[in-house]
Amino acid sequence: MAQPFVKKDDDRDDEDEYSPFMGIEKGAVLQEARVFNDPQLDAKRCSQVITKLLYLLNQGETFTKTEATGVFFAVTKLFQSRDTGLRRMVYLMIKEISPSADEVIIVTSSLMKDMNSRTDMYRANAIRVLCQITDGTLLTQIERYLKQAIVDKNPVVASAAIVSGIHLLQTAPEIVKRWSNEVQEAIQSRAALVQFHALALLHQIRQNDRLAVSKLVTSLTKGSIRSPLAQCLLIRYTSQVIRESVVNIQTGDRPFFDYIEGCLRHKTEMVIFEAARAITELSNVTARELTPAITVIQLFLSSSKPVLRFAAIRTLNKVAMTHPMAVTNCNIDMESLISDQNRSIATLAITTLLKTGNESSVDRLMKQITNFMSDIADEFKIVVVEAIRSLCLKFPLKYRSLMNFLSSILREEGGFEYKKAIVDAIVIIIRDIPDAKESGLLHLCEFIEDCEFTYLSTQILHFLGNEGPKTSDPSKYIRYIYNRVILENATIRASAVSTLAKFGAMVDSLKPRIFILLRRCLSDNDDEVRDRATLYFNYLEGDGPVVETEESVKDFLFGSLDIPLGNLETGLKNYIQDPSEEPFDVNSVPKEVKSQPPAEKKAPSRKPTTGLGTLPAGLTSSADAYENLLSSIQEFASFGKLFKSSVPVELTEEETEYAVNVVKHIFDHHVVFQYNCTNTIPEQVLENVTVIVDASEAEEFSEVASKPLRSLPYDTPGQTFVAFEKPQGVPVVGKFSNMLRFTVKEVDPSTGEAEDDGVEDEYQLEDFEVVAADYMLKVGVSNFRNAWESMGPDCERIDEYGLGPRESLAEAVNAVIQLLGMQPCEGTEVVPSNSRSHTCLLSGVYIGNVKVLVRLSLGIDGAKEVSMKLAVRSEDGNVSDAIHETVASG
Repeated sequence: MAQPFVKKDDDRDDEDEYSPFMGIEKGAVLQEARVFNDPQLDAKRCSQVITKLLYLLNQGETFTKTEATGVFFAVTKLFQSRDTGLRRMVYLMIKEISPSADEVIIVTSSLMKDMNSRTDMYRANAIRVLCQITDGTLLTQIERYLKQAIVDKNPVVASAAIVSGIHLLQTAPEIVKRWSNEVQEAIQSRAALVQFHALALLHQIRQNDRLAVSKLVTSLTKGSIRSPLAQCLLIRYTSQVIRESVVNIQTGDRPFFDYIEGCLRHKTEMVIFEAARAITELSNVTARELTPAITVIQLFLSSSKPVLRFAAIRTLNKVAMTHPMAVTNCNIDMESLISDQNRSIATLAITTLLKTGNESSVDRLMKQITNFMSDIADEFKIVVVEAIRSLCLKFPLKYRSLMNFLSSILREEGGFEYKKAIVDAIVIIIRDIPDAKESGLLHLCEFIEDCEFTYLSTQILHFLGNEGPKTSDPSKYIRYIYNRVILENATIRASAVSTLAKFGAMVDSLKPRIFILLRRCLSDNDDEVRDRATLYFNYLEGDGPVVETEESVKDFLFGSLDIPLGNLETGLKNYIQDPSEEPFDVNSVPKEVKSQPPAEKKAPSRKPTTGLGTLPAGLTSSADAYENLLSSIQEFASFGKLFKSSVPVELTEEETEYAVNVVKHIFDHHVVFQYNCTNTIPEQVLENVTVIVDASEAEEFSEVASKPLRSLPYDTPGQTFVAFEKPQGVPVVGKFSNMLRFTVKEVDPSTGEAEDDGVEDEYQLEDFEVVAADYMLKVGVSNFRNAWESMGPDCERIDEYGLGPRESLAEAVNAVIQLLGMQPCEGTEVVPSNSRSHTCLLSGVYIGNVKVLVRLSLGIDGAKEVSMKLAVRSEDGNVSDAIHETVASG
């Protein structure tokens, strides 16, 4: 019986993919390249060999210099063939092989001949290759031909010349800028691509001149652009001009806005969408300006083209982050997209509806999402989970249905990132909605019964240890925790032991049962588990009567570590390297978070001017170095313990005669300014260098001491000091003007000796300020929530402030952090893009060694106005008041 006819690739159905180049080797292909030297060229065979060579190059295969040269010379012989297809392959090969300057000369004449050929395809490709491989010298020779090509009647040739100009702008900008007239003429071309490329090149030529860009937009928005691609480009340039221009205060109109709005009525879909997207992305866009754009985008939601539906829903998703009410009119259309075959469109529709929906629509949306979740990948599920979390915080009364949904998908199959997103969402809901705590903790307990991810189990156990003892019935969680001790790996068992101990320490009625469980853990086969169980058992007084656990014990076992781990590690390493009979003192570890060392914060062209290079080696940190330096100076030895040293503040511009920066050293009753100076003039030496400080704008400071610098040779850093007295323990601020005064002596270049006579001279330095942030040490806490609750509300101060218009929440958060000089905790200094609200946690130590914690809650409205709720807790109510005064006056 005859075999049925089958297609060539039917026998490869089981293979993932098939490549015709699979298994080819460089050596074999180089042997095949000998066909380029045949007297009778086989164009088809030569094209196949070039294809293989191009494949090898694009796969990352490297050719030696000899191999590349051999291939290049062989390929140049193919110019004698008249086959059009082979000629195009030759052009590609020459571009890819990147010949050296010597080799380029060999092929230049052939390419220039093709550039003037009657065959347009040759001309276009020759222009591209020549511009790719030539240097500036040869470019000036062919510039005349390139100018002619830009205005050529054939659009392929014109586009090739213009695109080559775009590439050349990076290497030879001065030459390309001379083509402005020809490019301007090409913009009037009837060919769509020529007009598009010409506009792109002309904008790049003028992009550094705002006035020229504005004139370009003004001339082109009057209707000379016909190409839809060029129109889209022009819309982008116009919106850029709008962003950089000032809105008319009297009328509120934006320049060129009418043009973009007019493009909403264009006959081409891409132009309509580009205009609508440009309007939605304008800063401080009003509801009146948004309405026509949203109406157009709404029409695209029901388009038969998936790309238009996707573009429309993605744009609405972004608009919903800042203007949710403007998108509500599209909700019905978006609900129909939940069942869209394209899962990306469906996911965006769901998340947008979750941002724009009202409280009454939550339950209906949850039903639709339940059927939807099983059909999408984890990456889309994570987006949905994050949207549900935001919705729950927006409508706290709906936490039950949303929490039940999260718990149900938590039990389904999924990867680590997906499960982590769900757990994080539940944890945030528990923290922000008190009523959700008990049900949320139970959902997490049920999840760890069958959790395959060690990291998630330990995180949940840690969270359970913090929150479980504060619930109405803590005992119901013990069973879930102890099951982990019996059934899980060593890492989870160790975490479970710590959680059990927290319950025992916080809930006295549970102590007897916890002791029994901890005693069983003493015989665990893992060292870490046994050690933890022994520590907790002994400190919680497991062998004695059940009494209330002392606060000091709780703080030691479970309190937050107020020392940066990096500093602790450095201190321990130094202690091991230089052992002592004295035990290691944790109080000796610096509490300030280390930033970049001052010696590294310098201009590239300068030597380090901190003066730390002259200090003894082996100092553990810049803080130690500064303290040792100041205590060695007799005038400052009585000032007491150094509280903080600032990073250097530059007082001179780069590449000036003298480089000077200042470090502010803060003491309880004094401030010392260390001026780090460097002489950058080889022919001079400076003597008796001092800084005359004018403190007329810092009335509460009074100068008490100074230490001049005896000599400042060329390129050798030195320091001069000025000390001021201030009210004790008070964070006074002020502005200081500075004048560098010195004696200049000329240096004999032959001997290196300075002349005896010198000239008195002065050099004006920049002003600097002592600000509130100088009185705050950046000290992080490992667990902000625990630290906040242990601090207590006795010295808490809460107030609200308006921060005025800001570009984004991130800008506002950074401004407050810089103003207070505190350490952000738990990564809260990072604000998600397009976020409308954010909470930032800060910690620090105020002068006088007073611990301070700050919780910032910020929000931004449609007009970019930022409001802030500031909650401060500290060990001293006066310090909490001082933080609020700093913000109020900042």
